[in-house]
Amino acid sequence: MAVAAVRDDQRPAQRVVLELRRRIADGVLRPGDRVPSTRQIVRDFGVAMATASRALTLLREEGLIVTRPGSGSVVRVQETRAPAAPRLSPRDLTRAKIIAVAIAVADREGIEAVSMRGLAGRLGVSAMSLYHHVAGRDELELLMINAVFRAQPLAAVLPEGWRAQLEEIYRLQWRLYRRHPWLAGLLSLTRPPFVPEAMMHSERTFAALAQLGLSPDERKRAALALPALVRGLALTAADEVRAERETRMRTTDWWAAMESEARMKFRSGSFPHLASVEQTVLAEDLEVVFEHSLMRYLDGLAGLAEQK
Repeated sequence: MAVAAVRDDQRPAQRVVLELRRRIADGVLRPGDRVPSTRQIVRDFGVAMATASRALTLLREEGLIVTRPGSGSVVRVQETRAPAAPRLSPRDLTRAKIIAVAIAVADREGIEAVSMRGLAGRLGVSAMSLYHHVAGRDELELLMINAVFRAQPLAAVLPEGWRAQLEEIYRLQWRLYRRHPWLAGLLSLTRPPFVPEAMMHSERTFAALAQLGLSPDERKRAALALPALVRGLALTAADEVRAERETRMRTTDWWAAMESEARMKFRSGSFPHLASVEQTVLAEDLEVVFEHSLMRYLDGLAGLAEQK
């Protein structure tokens, strides 16, 4: 491969960066396209592995590429932002409008796209005017969590039986996480936000577990394990949403692109069980995985209660 346009006296990593930057600018590498891997850069440019890694790091720092675990590096997709709304008068600006726009932006572009200055531009007001309604980013995130849980509360009348009650709680959490992919990242099991609407989920969980005759320690562990299970799957789903947004590749497309590499690894004989599994099974719908995980955990709780 010819890289004659790059001066020989430039540092090796910069030479690679200049060439890949040129390909991106010229459209040879388009948004969503995979860029050469470190191994390919070593082979094509005749540089060391550390130099290849440094070049990709520099391109990431410039915002030209993004890297997702397991999928390599791709040219960043430049997202189109919604046009700013017509300017509002101070009387028209309310806390509810600020929260609603923040949630809409987070749903569409991710929580990292939510900022006080950005929201002000979308609402057509000055940034300082938002601070008359919201103290800052931390309070805004709490208000967003509150609004999401308040919009779809738990049923006023409890289902009959501990299992039905737990199913209601954690299926609702799963729906909220799927509707708002950013939500799981703002919640914590060890340092939870003191949002009454979210705290009610924990209160109902302990009330349901109290019907099982478990020890206090067992109830506490179950009350942590259940939301951890759901939130963990939700974070996986959120990562996939982010990866699709940045790379324009769905999971099935990623597996198709990686098929030859996967087969090469499987032919080594080191992974006989993985090799026997359909690739589509490994990328199974997370809805199915959620239902399986929740049901099996509740089965385990039922079995534990029977031993008491």
